[in-house]
Amino acid sequence: MNLLTFFSVLVGWVFSLCLHEFSHALVAYLGGDRTVREKGYLTFNPLKYTHPVFSLLLPLLFLLMGGIGLPGGAVYIETWRLRNDYWRSAVSLAGPMANVLVAIILAILLNFTAIGATAFGPGLAFLAYLQIMAVVLNLIPVPPFDGYGVVEPFLPYNLRLKIEPIRGAFIWIVFLVLWFVPFVGQALGFFIFVFTNLLGIPRELIAMGYEQFTL
Repeated sequence: MNLLTFFSVLVGWVFSLCLHEFSHALVAYLGGDRTVREKGYLTFNPLKYTHPVFSLLLPLLFLLMGGIGLPGGAVYIETWRLRNDYWRSAVSLAGPMANVLVAIILAILLNFTAIGATAFGPGLAFLAYLQIMAVVLNLIPVPPFDGYGVVEPFLPYNLRLKIEPIRGAFIWIVFLVLWFVPFVGQALGFFIFVFTNLLGIPRELIAMGYEQFTL
């Protein structure tokens, strides 16, 4: 383990989780739910979130166990206050888009500054990889992922009623499938590397960051 890489990835990941949750809250505020300000969600203080375990502790645990970019849980939004279904969809989409923004900023730093050739390069490359992983996972259109929140407002009411009692089981099904069905895990990895390649982030630098973070 390289301590510089470890702490730079850890700090960067906590920041991205906070930005993810903040983005949900900000779009909700703009869409009509003014209560997010009263609840303290318009802040980067992780202690203000409704579910610190799901929003921060579990993602950090998965990150430390195997370098998995598990997306955090959303803040509590009073969706009935939002102006329409499009705002509900936008609130869910805001979190993953925050991760996209972080990945783009990291790619710019790695491609257009000298930082990629420094000791920080591997950690930043791996952190960018984690951002893309979080986006891909989070856009899976089943609960509790944000991808489901994006499409949920436009699903038939009867279908939403059938999904509601079992929504808590989907996250375990997804991770069991990713873990035990090699093809699915390989497909996930393929999509992640497609996007990191588009951002110009070398696989070798990502692999170096992963090794320095986990060993």
